[in-house]
Amino acid sequence: MSENSPNLALPYLLAAQAQKHVTVNEALRILDAAVQAVVRDARDAPPASPASGDRHIVLAPATGVWAGWGGSIALFDDTVWRRIVPHEGWIVFDQAAERFLVFDGTTWQAGPLSTAQLGAGLLAGLGIAAAADATNRLAVASPAVLLTHAGAGHQLKINKASVGDTASVLFQSAFSGRAEMGLAGANDFSLKVSPDGAAWETALSIAAATGIPNLRTGATIGGSLTYRRANILGTVSQSAGVPTGAVIERGANASGEYVRFADGTQICTRQLNVDVTSTSTQVFPFPAAFAGDRQVGVVFGHRTGAPNAALRMPNIRAFGQGASGWALQLDIAGISSDPTSINETMIGTAIGRWF
Repeated sequence: MSENSPNLALPYLLAAQAQKHVTVNEALRILDAAVQAVVRDARDAPPASPASGDRHIVLAPATGVWAGWGGSIALFDDTVWRRIVPHEGWIVFDQAAERFLVFDGTTWQAGPLSTAQLGAGLLAGLGIAAAADATNRLAVASPAVLLTHAGAGHQLKINKASVGDTASVLFQSAFSGRAEMGLAGANDFSLKVSPDGAAWETALSIAAATGIPNLRTGATIGGSLTYRRANILGTVSQSAGVPTGAVIERGANASGEYVRFADGTQICTRQLNVDVTSTSTQVFPFPAAFAGDRQVGVVFGHRTGAPNAALRMPNIRAFGQGASGWALQLDIAGISSDPTSINETMIGTAIGRWF
């Protein structure tokens, strides 16, 4: 039979033992030191002026009379230091650190609560199947996390200190950011994405003051480009008959003005200064080319300004010259009493397709 108890190693009284009070007092000392244990601090050398009953966690490598006691509890018993060897699971309170310590069988580990936190019901950190740290004070490794109601609704609240701070949800891949939504450095809600965790693009922002959303330039719906005030007008274009640019394009040059539409329709206008003294074909180029194999409708408008009573406007044989411009030919040259009035101003309109 062992002479000591299996857990606290308290000495047993033996049969016919003399001076039994020595054994009992030894057991009481161990109980006094180990039960409801409170240590002054954790250190590697004895203090200079200990008081009887003081206890300390011995840090390795210890020195002096504590040499070789690393991990043990040192008890000052009247005039001598006694060693108490802890067992796995022992808990002591460290007065200097104001924290509970737990012995894991090898070393003392700091518990999750200090006295201040314990009194306030606060945890310094919590890890559930994952290690918490100073930044991630709550860490959870799990296939899913459920936050549910307690009989009615439920809110997940993310609060920040000031406007310039961030309150957001960050989505990561291999601990590198790929998407973030929330209040990122402002009070406007934003949705951002990143290919590498370093460069970020804002796909959507919603102004806090107005609630008006703003999509990034180039946004598509169903794979097609969205149109807005900024890109309705611009350069029209197409690929295999499918519009790829703006909706309406308007332009002007020395040959007149034109309007192109995304569906392929094109309208050209030009002021035509017709030489009424000639019956030769007179050609006026279009300001923008029509598709060569598409029909172009050509219209000549009335002359502008007050009619010249002395000028007789002859019959006009009008036709569109392919896709290149207006062409007209007079059946009879005009007659004017003023030889210097040889031009008649007209407006030409051509309607067709640019693709």
